[in-house]
Amino acid sequence: MAKRIHEVRDAVHGFVSYDDDERTVVDSAPFQRLRHIHQLALTYEVYPGASHKRFEHSLGVMHLTGRVFDTITRPDKISDSVRETIPEQSQSDFGYWRAVVRMAALCHDMGHLPFSHAAEKELLPEDTDHERLTWDIVHSDAMTEIFDRLSPPLRPDQVGKIAVGPRKAEKMGLGVSFNAWEAILAEIIVGDSFGADRMDYLLRDSLHSGVQYGHFDLERLLGTLRVMPEPAREEGEENGGSADPVLGCERGGLQSAEQLLLARYFMFSQVYHHPTRLAYNEHLKDFLKAWLPDGHFPTDVDEHLGRDDSDVLLAIKQAAADSALPGHEPARRIVFRDHFKSAYEKQAKKLASDANSSEFDGDTSANVQALVEAAKERYGPDMIAHGAPPSRKLPPEFPVWVREGSDYGSSWSTGLSDVLRRMPESPDEFVLADAGIRDDVADWLKKNREQILTESREKLVQEVESEVPQ
Repeated sequence: MAKRIHEVRDAVHGFVSYDDDERTVVDSAPFQRLRHIHQLALTYEVYPGASHKRFEHSLGVMHLTGRVFDTITRPDKISDSVRETIPEQSQSDFGYWRAVVRMAALCHDMGHLPFSHAAEKELLPEDTDHERLTWDIVHSDAMTEIFDRLSPPLRPDQVGKIAVGPRKAEKMGLGVSFNAWEAILAEIIVGDSFGADRMDYLLRDSLHSGVQYGHFDLERLLGTLRVMPEPAREEGEENGGSADPVLGCERGGLQSAEQLLLARYFMFSQVYHHPTRLAYNEHLKDFLKAWLPDGHFPTDVDEHLGRDDSDVLLAIKQAAADSALPGHEPARRIVFRDHFKSAYEKQAKKLASDANSSEFDGDTSANVQALVEAAKERYGPDMIAHGAPPSRKLPPEFPVWVREGSDYGSSWSTGLSDVLRRMPESPDEFVLADAGIRDDVADWLKKNREQILTESREKLVQEVESEVPQ
């Protein structure tokens, strides 16, 4: 009997369709928990509309993953150079792999902590992150039982590894290997350049935040994606030293890809790294470290699934009203909006006045850290914080399918796009201070910046010299 197709309205994609098997997972307790996990933590304190949840994002990622899969497996998209990697639509396992990759996309965020990424590194043991928790949930008895009942049954190891991707799987020591096809499927979801996860969160976060920065030409980009050989790195080097194919775009989609990466840059600069958002992250992190047993979230699957944002919000409200409870001060700052404010922003690198000079001026993260430590020493550690978002990599390069004479081949995007070559790193990093002393801190840092940084460099030199054997 054919599976029924269900539809749900979505603010970004209009309608998201899913079949009976996918609905079984959507209706499961681990997935329904995502209704109560904010996509952007406390960002709604800055952008009031940004109260959307991981639930609808995961549906959107499944939707986009299915569309990308359908595009790259079209016969006219498969060149001879990758034909052995991509199963043909007539093959019996074609439908199976489509089901696996959509299911992996649906499950990819199940491991998120309450309030998503906020201080994840400091609130989980060193060898654990939300991807590891996702892997464990996919392999839990409850989810394994669901996968066994599907038609056809899905293997948890295949769903799990495609949900986390090769790099995370290796980092976590899962002991799983990826063939070329499985690596492509994982890239459809979590790829640096064209991952469905990234495409959905940029569009969704932009919409709900009420900003325009996350927009790009989704339809044009989706229509130009294809699998191709990895481009050569050096003259005479074939396939970049790798025989495995990779996900890229056709030459006609290059501008849409530029839009995507520019959208990412602007969303980080204007939304994700907004200083007030970073301040709320610091207060939330401080509260959770005080409130949680041993300062860490549990990694047991059942305990993890038993907690969501509502539990944390209730605890924050209670702690804010009772000075005897753990985490009272950061909870008070959150509830009564007595958040830290920016007293100093990391100075972006810029060209020196001499146009012929390659010298750059600007701050490093070490500079900002030195200013934070100096301010803490002067004003007290409870009055100053380092607004330092996770480091972001430079814009990724990706392969582009281009005409080479009478034939076609792949080239790296940075060799074709001035926009990508010149795209800056997001400079956002802040010294955050209590609102009552913010102006004084700002003036003091401006006046003493050079002296603080000079003393910091001298101290570092002394430490290095002291470690050198005499």
